[in-house]
Amino acid sequence: MTASTIALLSLFSVTLPAAAAPDSGFVLRAVRAARAPLIDGDVAEAEWAGAAVAEYFIQYEPLRGSPSEFATQALVLYDAAHLYVAFRVWDPEEPTAQLTRRDAELENDDAVVVVLDSHNDHRSAYYFMTNALGTQADGRVANDGRTVDATWDAPWRSAAARAEYGWTVEIAIPLTSIKYAAGRDVTWGINFGRSRRRTFEVSFWAGPLEHQFRVSQGGCLVGLDIAPPARRHQLIAYGLSRLQEDARGEWQAGADLRYALTPELSAYLTANPDFATIEADQEQVNLTRFELQLPEKRPFFLEGAELFGQRIRTFYSRRIGEVDAGGQALGKAGPWTLATLVAHGEAVGDTASGTYAVGRFQRDVFGSSNVALTLANRRLDGENRGSAGLDATLFFTKTLGMTAQLIESWGPYGRGTWAYFIRPAYDSPTGHFHVRYTHLGDRFKDHVNAVGFIRDDDRRELDSALRRTFWIQRGTFERLEYGSNYNIYWSQRGSLRSWQIDQSVEVEFRNRLSMEAAYREEFKAEDGKLFQKDFRNREFALEVGYNTREYQSVQVGYRFGRNFDSDFSLWTAAAAYKLTPQLSLEYELERLTLDPDPEDKSTWIHVVRANQFFTRDLYLRLFFQANTRIRREDVQAVFVYRYRPPFGTFQLAYQHGTAELGQPSEQGDALFLKLTVVL
Repeated sequence: MTASTIALLSLFSVTLPAAAAPDSGFVLRAVRAARAPLIDGDVAEAEWAGAAVAEYFIQYEPLRGSPSEFATQALVLYDAAHLYVAFRVWDPEEPTAQLTRRDAELENDDAVVVVLDSHNDHRSAYYFMTNALGTQADGRVANDGRTVDATWDAPWRSAAARAEYGWTVEIAIPLTSIKYAAGRDVTWGINFGRSRRRTFEVSFWAGPLEHQFRVSQGGCLVGLDIAPPARRHQLIAYGLSRLQEDARGEWQAGADLRYALTPELSAYLTANPDFATIEADQEQVNLTRFELQLPEKRPFFLEGAELFGQRIRTFYSRRIGEVDAGGQALGKAGPWTLATLVAHGEAVGDTASGTYAVGRFQRDVFGSSNVALTLANRRLDGENRGSAGLDATLFFTKTLGMTAQLIESWGPYGRGTWAYFIRPAYDSPTGHFHVRYTHLGDRFKDHVNAVGFIRDDDRRELDSALRRTFWIQRGTFERLEYGSNYNIYWSQRGSLRSWQIDQSVEVEFRNRLSMEAAYREEFKAEDGKLFQKDFRNREFALEVGYNTREYQSVQVGYRFGRNFDSDFSLWTAAAAYKLTPQLSLEYELERLTLDPDPEDKSTWIHVVRANQFFTRDLYLRLFFQANTRIRREDVQAVFVYRYRPPFGTFQLAYQHGTAELGQPSEQGDALFLKLTVVL
């Protein structure tokens, strides 16, 4: 480690003030349940008698700060093993509830949510959301709402039912599913929300909020008497067998062990972890010449993922291929948040295996702000590549804040190894504005991309963006949104490399039609690598859609312009339809034509998804995609029974044509049988 890195780390050792508690008038006193309620959706008076009650919800949008149009109540009980929450939702109309897939965007239905700050640190939280069908979505929040990770999953129970006055929901959250502050007379942060799709209303109990997941503006649940969990370990074991055309049958097995060192800190060990991904990465048109960033789908890397979402991304788990073994430690101790990971596995794009080590040490400061140190390294063939960096998320007022990073990288090059950015910003429910300056050394990418994700380096960059939403709600219009972005950067030697201008206007009409128009113009200078000469690109885009404010929707878009000396046109289309209450169908289309087209990049991309739910935990999913340019056709079908959701599952899957993103179909017919057991 260099002397400059040691100096950077020494800055982090300075003691900083502890977080201050928010000044909230929204307080509930915790009530211990005499008997656990039956989670069937029926909020019976006898079961919920004496529960703490939150009511008089406040709009987040469209009329921020106004009382909610219709009444909502949230009731809270707890015992030694669970936190229980019930909702009574008043509505004179039938609820909009179409989504049945776990982790769907339930805010597009009539839904309710619990936001739980179980550390009471005013910046991180879990959320548990369900719609009027009892469909579940969950995730984690970091940086006081600036980072929301919807990939996290946990076992919990929910059920919904219709009532004379509207609908009801019951939720049971096992304490073993979360990390939490334990002890006598403990306080947790908490908030409750509701979405009503017909009127676009989103309301919360504690508010008015500046962001839907602004944890520091939530309420409090006081007087909890919570002991550490009696059972500290959870073992998730799986077995997978595969029969494939023109190949020998094979099988594999592995296990993940989770152990709660304290209620707030857990360790995770894995051997041959479950990295089986049923659905391939979706093909997409890329006109930029830069690498695409792909979502992580593997469970082992999703623990703590919300902590590594910085703008200059020094840890990108998709750089790691198949893993032999690994371990993590994740949790909180006082004002400190810890996330570490060590894994041995294949380097993507390389036949060799390496050892990957990542650590993040975050300190709460100044109310809901934080500063953090992140270390990331790959050791491969005796060589280390990686980085050490400081970052900060600071809130000065409810709407004014700043993010910043300072990073030094290491590897084979001795210059161009530093990067930093500073970004003050204004954020409110209806507006955003920021300015940003970024410095990326000319060898920074070569070092960091061993374990991180940097599209381009050798930059001195200025950027500004403005977004404003206007809620009109009269006459023809429902709302209007305007967006503007300006970006320019030079090389470290001072030559202009690029500038870009983006403008967009989106209109939502009260008849449920929507329209968006956008314009982009950019300049790319010759750099001898991606750009062989100076290019001037421009693009016009128009999209028209119709949304029933339920599941059914259709959008058609057309983009055209000039792209790297070729005229292009790109047609897009998407549709979603419920054939029956249990069977849904989705279709996406991209049709790209280039003139001239010397590299034969013109293509059709088709994507089809179908979901047949027999029950919430017994379903069949179908996936098909085709890319005509690379002669790729994927067919995938998976039958799933979740006997202990979300982890305990039985899966039977069929695949044909699966390949890496952007590669032609390779795999013949293959059949998979997988069983996951939770012990």
